[in-house]
Amino acid sequence: MRQEIFDYIRKQYHVSPDFPWRTSPESAVFRHEDSRKWFALVMTVSGEKVGASGPDPVDVINLKVDDMLLRDTLIQEEGIIPAYHMNKVHWITVLLDGTVPAERVYDLIGISFMATRSSKKK
Repeated sequence: MRQEIFDYIRKQYHVSPDFPWRTSPESAVFRHEDSRKWFALVMTVSGEKVGASGPDPVDVINLKVDDMLLRDTLIQEEGIIPAYHMNKVHWITVLLDGTVPAERVYDLIGISFMATRSSKKK
Protein backbone atom coordinates (compact mmCIF):
# COMPACT_ATOMS: atom_id res chain seq x y z
CA MET A 1 0.00 0.00 0.00
CA ARG A 2 3.00 2.27 0.53
CA GLN A 3 3.57 2.75 -3.21
CA GLU A 4 -0.16 3.35 -3.76
CA ILE A 5 0.00 6.18 -1.20
CA PHE A 6 3.06 7.70 -2.89
CA ASP A 7 1.35 7.51 -6.29
CA TYR A 8 -1.88 9.01 -4.93
CA ILE A 9 -0.12 11.97 -3.27
CA ARG A 10 1.96 12.61 -6.39
CA LYS A 11 -1.14 12.60 -8.60
CA GLN A 12 -3.56 14.41 -6.27
CA TYR A 13 -1.25 17.02 -4.70
CA HIS A 14 1.66 17.13 -7.16
CA VAL A 15 4.13 16.45 -4.36
CA SER A 16 7.01 13.99 -4.40
CA PRO A 17 8.38 12.35 -1.27
CA ASP A 18 11.38 13.79 0.52
CA PHE A 19 13.70 11.34 2.31
CA PRO A 20 15.43 13.53 4.90
CA TRP A 21 17.05 10.97 7.22
CA ARG A 22 20.15 8.90 6.48
CA THR A 23 19.46 6.70 9.49
CA SER A 24 15.93 5.98 8.23
CA PRO A 25 16.17 6.04 4.42
CA GLU A 26 12.73 4.45 3.95
CA SER A 27 10.97 7.26 5.85
CA ALA A 28 9.33 9.76 3.52
CA VAL A 29 7.99 13.22 4.25
CA PHE A 30 5.42 14.96 2.07
CA ARG A 31 5.48 18.75 2.30
CA HIS A 32 3.55 21.70 0.95
CA GLU A 33 5.53 23.34 -1.84
CA ASP A 34 5.07 26.89 -0.52
CA SER A 35 5.49 26.56 3.24
CA ARG A 36 7.44 23.26 3.36
CA LYS A 37 5.13 22.15 6.19
CA TRP A 38 4.66 18.42 6.46
CA PHE A 39 1.25 16.97 5.76
CA ALA A 40 2.29 13.30 5.80
CA LEU A 41 5.09 11.13 7.09
CA VAL A 42 5.36 7.54 5.84
CA MET A 43 7.65 5.23 7.78
CA THR A 44 8.26 1.61 8.63
CA VAL A 45 8.17 0.71 12.33
CA SER A 46 8.02 -2.37 14.50
CA GLY A 47 4.43 -3.59 14.58
CA GLU A 48 4.35 -3.82 18.35
CA LYS A 49 5.07 -0.06 18.59
CA VAL A 50 1.84 0.75 16.75
CA GLY A 51 -0.51 -1.93 18.03
CA ALA A 52 -0.08 -4.43 15.20
CA SER A 53 0.22 -8.08 16.11
CA GLY A 54 3.85 -9.00 16.55
CA PRO A 55 7.18 -7.28 16.02
CA ASP A 56 7.25 -7.55 12.21
CA PRO A 57 7.84 -4.20 10.45
CA VAL A 58 4.72 -2.40 9.27
CA ASP A 59 4.31 0.71 7.12
CA VAL A 60 2.38 3.59 8.67
CA ILE A 61 1.46 7.14 7.76
CA ASN A 62 1.26 10.02 10.22
CA LEU A 63 -1.33 12.68 9.40
CA LYS A 64 -2.43 15.90 11.06
CA VAL A 65 -5.98 16.32 12.35
CA ASP A 66 -6.74 19.71 13.93
CA ASP A 67 -10.31 18.91 14.96
CA MET A 68 -10.02 17.21 18.36
CA LEU A 69 -13.49 15.67 18.20
CA LEU A 70 -12.68 14.13 14.82
CA ARG A 71 -9.29 12.94 16.09
CA ASP A 72 -10.90 11.30 19.12
CA THR A 73 -13.41 9.59 16.85
CA LEU A 74 -10.75 8.43 14.40
CA ILE A 75 -8.58 6.77 17.04
CA GLN A 76 -11.53 4.55 17.92
CA GLU A 77 -11.31 3.00 14.44
CA GLU A 78 -9.28 -0.13 13.88
CA GLY A 79 -5.85 0.67 12.44
CA ILE A 80 -5.79 4.31 13.58
CA ILE A 81 -3.97 5.33 16.77
CA PRO A 82 -2.60 8.50 18.39
CA ALA A 83 0.54 9.43 16.48
CA TYR A 84 3.62 7.32 16.85
CA HIS A 85 6.68 9.49 17.36
CA MET A 86 4.84 12.83 16.94
CA ASN A 87 2.46 15.10 18.82
CA LYS A 88 -0.39 12.82 19.85
CA VAL A 89 -2.84 15.70 20.24
CA HIS A 90 -2.70 16.88 16.63
CA TRP A 91 -1.44 13.84 14.70
CA ILE A 92 -2.64 10.30 14.10
CA THR A 93 -0.90 7.17 12.83
CA VAL A 94 -2.67 5.02 10.27
CA LEU A 95 -1.54 1.46 9.58
CA LEU A 96 -0.85 0.80 5.91
CA ASP A 97 -1.25 -2.96 6.18
CA GLY A 98 -4.77 -3.10 4.72
CA THR A 99 -6.51 -2.67 8.07
CA VAL A 100 -7.68 0.78 6.95
CA PRO A 101 -9.12 0.84 3.41
CA ALA A 102 -7.18 2.91 0.85
CA GLU A 103 -10.11 5.29 0.26
CA ARG A 104 -10.24 6.06 3.99
CA VAL A 105 -6.49 6.73 4.02
CA TYR A 106 -6.91 9.07 1.02
CA ASP A 107 -9.67 10.98 2.85
CA LEU A 108 -7.41 11.36 5.90
CA ILE A 109 -4.54 12.59 3.71
CA GLY A 110 -6.91 15.28 2.40
CA ILE A 111 -7.77 16.35 5.95
CA SER A 112 -4.09 16.57 6.83
CA PHE A 113 -3.27 18.47 3.64
CA MET A 114 -5.94 21.07 4.45
CA ALA A 115 -4.91 21.30 8.12
CA THR A 116 -1.30 22.07 7.25
CA ARG A 117 -1.59 24.43 4.30
CA SER A 118 -0.33 27.97 4.72
CA SER A 119 -2.58 30.47 6.45
CA LYS A 120 -2.73 32.51 3.23
CA LYS A 121 -4.49 29.63 1.49
CA LYS A 122 -6.84 28.80 4.37
